[in-house]
Amino acid sequence: MNHPPAEYDLRMRRHYDELKWLYCELYHNDMDAFRALCQILQEGAAQRSPDLRQLDQTRERAPQWYYRSDLLGMQLYVKQFAGTLKGLQSKLDYLQSCNANYIHLMQVLKCPAADNDGGYAIEDFRSVDPSLGTMEDLKELTAECHHRGMSVCLDFVMNHTSQEHEWAKRARAGEQEYRDRYFFYDNWDIPNQFEQTVPQVFPTTAPGSFTWLEDCKQVVMTSFYPYQWDLNYGNPVVFNEMVSIMLFLANQGIDIIRIDAVPYIWKQLGTDCRNLPQVHTIVRMLRMITEIVCPGVLLLGEVVMAPEKLAPYFGTVEKPECHMLYNATTMCTTWHTVATQDVRLLRHQLEQVSALPKEYLFLNYLRCHDDIGWGLDFPWLQQFGWQEVPHKKFLNDYFTGRYPSSRARGELYNDDPRLGDARLCGTTASLCGVESAVESQDGKALETALQLDVMLHAYLLTQSGLPILYSGDEIGQLNDTSYHDDPIKQADSRYLHRGAFRWDLAEYRTDLNTAQGKLFQRLGRLEQIRSGFHVFAAEAQMLPFETGSSSVLGIKRIRQEQMLTAVFNFSGSTQKISLEAYGTHTDLYSGEAVQTDGSWALPPYGFLWLLSGDTHKNESSNPRLPD
Repeated sequence: MNHPPAEYDLRMRRHYDELKWLYCELYHNDMDAFRALCQILQEGAAQRSPDLRQLDQTRERAPQWYYRSDLLGMQLYVKQFAGTLKGLQSKLDYLQSCNANYIHLMQVLKCPAADNDGGYAIEDFRSVDPSLGTMEDLKELTAECHHRGMSVCLDFVMNHTSQEHEWAKRARAGEQEYRDRYFFYDNWDIPNQFEQTVPQVFPTTAPGSFTWLEDCKQVVMTSFYPYQWDLNYGNPVVFNEMVSIMLFLANQGIDIIRIDAVPYIWKQLGTDCRNLPQVHTIVRMLRMITEIVCPGVLLLGEVVMAPEKLAPYFGTVEKPECHMLYNATTMCTTWHTVATQDVRLLRHQLEQVSALPKEYLFLNYLRCHDDIGWGLDFPWLQQFGWQEVPHKKFLNDYFTGRYPSSRARGELYNDDPRLGDARLCGTTASLCGVESAVESQDGKALETALQLDVMLHAYLLTQSGLPILYSGDEIGQLNDTSYHDDPIKQADSRYLHRGAFRWDLAEYRTDLNTAQGKLFQRLGRLEQIRSGFHVFAAEAQMLPFETGSSSVLGIKRIRQEQMLTAVFNFSGSTQKISLEAYGTHTDLYSGEAVQTDGSWALPPYGFLWLLSGDTHKNESSNPRLPD
């Protein structure tokens, strides 16, 4: 058997006391289970390849390597993008032409052909979906990505397994050891008590949080869908086994472990089973475990919660939990701002983000594989007369094109007319109006839609954190309605924006006479600018400011001798604004020197990046990791 590297012992000694204390507190001083966990960690460290150990050491010397301004993410489904993992490896040149060096692979692990929630009902955590390739293919892909200076993110679905997982099958067959890994009950007494306090995740498509299994006459907890069985983290065997799986994935070369649905992983009767203290204990232990075994690996928390429940998943500066979190609140507020042309809520939320410690890094995005839920700060919005139910209806009407003058094209997901609580699906381009402009062959409307699309990406790149694009957005890919004809997918409108990548349209990405070329080149210009100036790095100070227009967002970024003044017009009309900037600046997008007296007329959906101070590119601020 291989032995762990010498530095493993140093890392273990650094964290041992806290790890033992937290584990024993959570699992009632079960030292046999803790010793089993320590053995798993030792084996995980021993199985880590020399190349990955070297990468660990490099990143330990630069622990904030993921704060750099040249990092740009791309999220994609392997099948839709390139067919297989080997196919994806052959497309890495294209991804690099998109300036992407952080690739989020949507679920590639083995799951059933049907009843898989888009790949989030895992049948085998240690096997790749055979239609995509093998685990060896994944390992080869990550090695090639590392050679190119690219990082790879993969989802770790730790809240539940598929009902087709080996554990679930053995539990269903009556083996008590495996039933103890889930929440099994002989009758509905305790499940009914849970239902009194636990909100439903999908009240229309999957009501309730439990499922009756007729074949074995048992009730099992299924918070998301009946075919996804919740794991019982009150059982230390579950925690230990899932840690082993996480380290196995890290040892395939995965750089970022995306912890799926992390707020849900601890269940306790009489609570809402969300964000319980034990969840933070588990995430803190996962952070220490990665720092012991694979310190080059990051934890990305999928926490789609209100802002006050989000920040705690960073932990504290002294006892950190997740390295990064999704900025879901800002994402949905961005689309609210597009519809209302009112930036006040967006500015308010960016002020909250900017007040957090600089060590708290957000992953920012305009859209992802999932739907857009309207988790807005409605108590704050009430001061402007916006009430929750009618405002959600307005937003959904606007983005499905039912609202007068709207050119957006999307579809609803989990529409509940009683509560007015539907969610939204659609590609960025279609939600910006590109689809409707193409259908009507309206050239002026197309230019307006493209300008909105570009402005939104410029704003995305200005936020503090790591920006991530969804595959296809770089060429303005439109909604794919073909899912309506697929019996497996037709009930899930999220497939509207999960269509196959249009390689035929990507061929036009250098042709400025096409919509694809215009968008690809403009976004590429923005991305290259961002990568070259350290004022965009996460360490920079971000200060939202008033512009004198409720339709224009203002953001200042300051780092060392550079100050960026950025403004974004969310209105379809020209806005006169106050820049809080005077004298000579460099317009980063045009590269020209400009004079300003503090006022500006910003065209419809226009934006500005004005740099003052040291205007030289600082290439050394973004050192690439060695091959």
